Amino acid sequence: MAAVSLSVSTVTPLGDRVLVKVAAAEEKTAGGILLPDNAKEKPQVGEVVAVGPGKRNDDGSRQAPEVSPGNKVLYSKYAGTDIKLGGEDYVLLSEKDILAVVG
Repeated sequence: MAAVSLSVSTVTPLGDRVLVKVAAAEEKTAGGILLPDNAKEKPQVGEVVAVGPGKRNDDGSRQAPEVSPGNKVLYSKYAGTDIKLGGEDYVLLSEKDILAVVG
């Protein structure tokens, strides 16, 4: 099987899907203890990189997404599909899995 190299600019989410760049995991605890890689929790915050055109309504029209590229979002812990593009971690998830926009 041939390897496919993708970049962020070549990935366009479909429907109500959102591509989020994952924020870096915490390196140490509040008490100053350094965490090994296997003890770090999966981050739940990231920056929206690309947004699909929106969900289709029953009448065929599209419902515009509530988030846009550049928004910082909080998403469900086990939501979406983890993707590695250009050495960076991304999550492709449905808009309903986004819990909040972080100011």
